[in-house]
Amino acid sequence: MASSYPVNLQAPDIAPYRAGNTGVDYVTTFDSGKPGPHIMLSAVVHGNELCGAIALDFLLRNDVRPTRGKLTLGFMNVAAFERFDPANPEVSRYVDEDFNRVWDKTVLEGTRDSTELRRARELRPIVDQADYLLDIHSMQHPTVPLCMCGPLEKGRQLARELAYPAHAVSDAGHAAGRRLRDYGPFGEETDPRNALLIECGQHWEAGSAVVAKEMALRFLAHYDVVDPQLIADHLPADPPAGQKLIEVTGPVTIKTDNFKFTQDFRGMELITAAGTVIGYDGDEEIKTPYDNCVLIMPSRRLRKGESAVRFGRFIN
Repeated sequence: MASSYPVNLQAPDIAPYRAGNTGVDYVTTFDSGKPGPHIMLSAVVHGNELCGAIALDFLLRNDVRPTRGKLTLGFMNVAAFERFDPANPEVSRYVDEDFNRVWDKTVLEGTRDSTELRRARELRPIVDQADYLLDIHSMQHPTVPLCMCGPLEKGRQLARELAYPAHAVSDAGHAAGRRLRDYGPFGEETDPRNALLIECGQHWEAGSAVVAKEMALRFLAHYDVVDPQLIADHLPADPPAGQKLIEVTGPVTIKTDNFKFTQDFRGMELITAAGTVIGYDGDEEIKTPYDNCVLIMPSRRLRKGESAVRFGRFIN
């Protein structure tokens, strides 16, 4: 399927990072030898999302090292990423199934098999070591960057502390399966380990790479694990202007093979009146559940069992 959006980013060559040093291809851990948190940055969970690979490549090429604790940089669904073709950029999201829907213990320890599950099982011991995870993504439509902080207060609090980007979304994920940012301890309120997912903008717009690098650096700076001069050299001097939080009340999970929207929604549309019809799932009208409903990440992949859109509301 050809894209309706131009490809203005170039996928970096990540072949030099294949060997890594963890025993898992394309994963590298730097250990400062000093006490501190273990930070993990993950990219290309979806193979057609280039900005995270660009951000990790930037850190590796600039020899970024932790001043305390450990830093792990992981290129995740490499099999899908290696299939990326600028002439047909949509098709390399995954090989067999969505890598960001398999991070449930019963799935990972079950008998189901796929390219993505084999890779997730290989990566799981690495993820288990991380105290704080930043998972870098991009979106189908040109939309303002979104910090996906999960349903728990600890995720919301971390988003507030970073205050970047300007919009955070608190949601429980997808009916189709658990995301990496919700895996294991990250999804338990009483566990101090924490994770964020950043949606940096449209997949192939140049600005998504800028957002990805800035968020990666802000995440590292927040935990005080890199040289402050590196942060000063590459981040704006002024602090973020502030952040608005959107609470997702639920995804619209597609029930039929015939879902369609009433308009070409791109995301962050504010629907003022409750009961507004925004789509049809077969013969069923899909209506906004409350006034001033925000449409979060409407999908172009309108397939049964997947999320068509998420309904949200500003809570601050």
